[in-house]
Amino acid sequence: MPVRGVRGATTCEENSAEAILKATEELLRELTARNRIAVQDIAAAIFSLTEDLDAAFPAAAARALGWQEVPLFCCREVPVPGSLPRCIRVLLLVNSERPQNQFEFVYLNDAWVLRPDLRG
Repeated sequence: MPVRGVRGATTCEENSAEAILKATEELLRELTARNRIAVQDIAAAIFSLTEDLDAAFPAAAARALGWQEVPLFCCREVPVPGSLPRCIRVLLLVNSERPQNQFEFVYLNDAWVLRPDLRG
């Protein structure tokens, strides 16, 4: 079965565990709902955070949602000058026969500036 990549990003208001986990949970719920992705079809999830977020691992939000068997990985973004602050990104690898173009990428809060072509 093919593996498809589904991208998403969001921002959070502050560097606190509560804000990071809340923003990540909202993003994961929206990504899976819009794309009709069942947890058992997620092969892996890769999270990244900008350098100004270090209060929690976004993967903890996935575990709280019941993603117990999904391999999760968290990493740090490259600190490029002028990049979007307090940003959380995710790449879901999904087992699916659907073509790649049938998946919707999701950018919430201020993260829409990363992909203005997808706004709305």
